[in-house]
Amino acid sequence: MEKQLETTLNEFGYQVLRGHSYDSSKKHGFIDSQKMGMEVFKSLDPTLPIIVAESVWQYTHHVLPGLMTHKGPILTLANWEGMSSGLVGMLNLNGSLTKAEATYSTLWSNDFQDDFFKEKLAEWLKTGVIQHDDSHVQNFDSIEISDSIRVSAKDFTRDFLKNKAIMGVFDEGCMGMFNAIVPDKLLNKLGIFKERLSQSALYAEMLSVGQSEAQSVLNWLLEKGMTFNWGTNPAIELTKEQTLEQCRMYIAAMRISAQYGCDTIGIQYQQGLKDLVAASDLAEGLLNNMDRPPVFDADGIELYPKSVLPHFNEVDECAGIDALITTKLWLTLGLDPETTLHDIRWGEEYLINGEPEFVWVFLISGAAPPAHFIGGYTGASSERQPPMYFKKGGGSLKGISKPGHIVWSRIYVENDSLSCDIGVGEVVALSEEETQRRWDNTTPVWPIMHAVLPGISKNQMMARHKANHIQVAYADSLESANSAAKHKATVFNTLGIKTFICGDFK
Repeated sequence: MEKQLETTLNEFGYQVLRGHSYDSSKKHGFIDSQKMGMEVFKSLDPTLPIIVAESVWQYTHHVLPGLMTHKGPILTLANWEGMSSGLVGMLNLNGSLTKAEATYSTLWSNDFQDDFFKEKLAEWLKTGVIQHDDSHVQNFDSIEISDSIRVSAKDFTRDFLKNKAIMGVFDEGCMGMFNAIVPDKLLNKLGIFKERLSQSALYAEMLSVGQSEAQSVLNWLLEKGMTFNWGTNPAIELTKEQTLEQCRMYIAAMRISAQYGCDTIGIQYQQGLKDLVAASDLAEGLLNNMDRPPVFDADGIELYPKSVLPHFNEVDECAGIDALITTKLWLTLGLDPETTLHDIRWGEEYLINGEPEFVWVFLISGAAPPAHFIGGYTGASSERQPPMYFKKGGGSLKGISKPGHIVWSRIYVENDSLSCDIGVGEVVALSEEETQRRWDNTTPVWPIMHAVLPGISKNQMMARHKANHIQVAYADSLESANSAAKHKATVFNTLGIKTFICGDFK
C-alpha cells in the first residue's frame, strides 16, 4: 500500500516522509500503543500535511491524541480491500475525529491510480480539504411525515422518557474506539443511564454457573439444529469445552443484567476478558434473538422471558442506544425486533436481476441473531474465532443474512451532541460461490449480510459514514421498511437526536 501511494504522490511532485520507522525487533512498522503515538507525533511538524494510511484494523486512540493537536491538513486514507480491515479502521478513526471535533478529509482506492482518487487527492494537496458529494443526504425536516406517524412517535417517545432505561456497560472503550463512548450528559437526555459494570464481575459470575446449566443451553441449541464445528486442538480449533464456557457467559450475562435491571448491555471483551475466557460472541448473538435458550435465577424464575435483551457488540454505546430504541419501537410496530450492528467491511459490484448493483459486505466480528439468517438456527453455525485474536478460543454465531428489506442507521457524536443517519436497504441473495468468495476475502468465520443501499453510491457512503459500525433491523416489505424508518427517524428527532435521511426514502 505504501509503495502504491508513494508512486501516486510522486506523480503529483510530492515526496513522502514516513512519520515513524519500521521496528526490526517487533517485525512491523505500526504505531502499536497510545504512548508510542504520542512520542511519534512529538517529532512531527504539526503544520505539515499528514496522511494516516490505513491498511489494517487499528486502535484509534493510538493516533488520536496526536491528530487532535495537529494543525496541518489531515487525510485519512485506506486501500479498498476486505481482507485486513483497513476500511473499517479508517471509518472508526473518522467517527472518532468527528467526535473530537478535529478537521479531516478522507479518501480510499484500490490502487491509488483511479480517476476519482487522483482528482480528490489533487484537491487535498492543493487546498487541504476534500469536498465529497453528499446529495444523497436530507435533513429530517425536509421529509414528509404523516400525522399518524408523528402522533405514534410522540407517544412512544413520551413513554420511553417516562420509563427511562439502564444501559449495562461491561467496561468502556473496546479496542480504542473513542467514537463508541457516549458522554453521560448526552445519554441521560434520552432517558438512558449507564450502569457501569466490570468484566471481572462477569467472569466471577461465570464461575458460579454449573456445568449442567451450561449443557442445557447447548442442548437447546443442538435441538434447534445449530451446527458447532468442533475439533480437538483448543489452540486452533473450537472445542466443546470452549462452547460450554460461552454458554456459561450467556447465563452469567443474563443474571447480572437482571440483578441491575439492565435494558441493554454491552461487553467489551477486547481487551481483558479475552485473556481469561472464550469469546463472548455466542452469548451476544443469543441475547439479540427472541427465540433463545431460557435462563433462570436462583429461585427458578425465568429471566427476560420471551424477549430480547439487546446486546451491543464491542460495547459500542452509539449502537446500544440504537439497538435499545429499535427493539422497543419494532415491537410497537409489530415487526420482528431482532437487531444487530455490523462492520461496513468492504463491497463490490454484482449483477442483481441482470443489473449491476454495488453490494456491501456487512460483517460483524463474531455474532448476529439467528433470526436474521437464512434458515434461522438451522442455518447458523459456530466456528472458532481466529487464534491470533482469541487465544482462549470460542466460536462465532455465523450465518448468511436472509433476503429482505432493512432499515439501517448510525448514531454518532458530532459538535458535542448526538446525530443519526438513517435509511432503507435491501439484503440480497448471492450465489453460493460468490458468498464464499466474499467470505474468503474478509473473515470466513463471521456472519455476513449482502446489502444494497438504494440511492447511495459507494463513495457517498464512505465519505459520509462516521463509524465502522452500522445498525440493521428487518421490516416485512419495502413499504413497511419506509414506514418503520420514518417512525424511527421521528422518534430520534423527537428525542433531540439530529437526524438525517440518506438515500432513496419514499
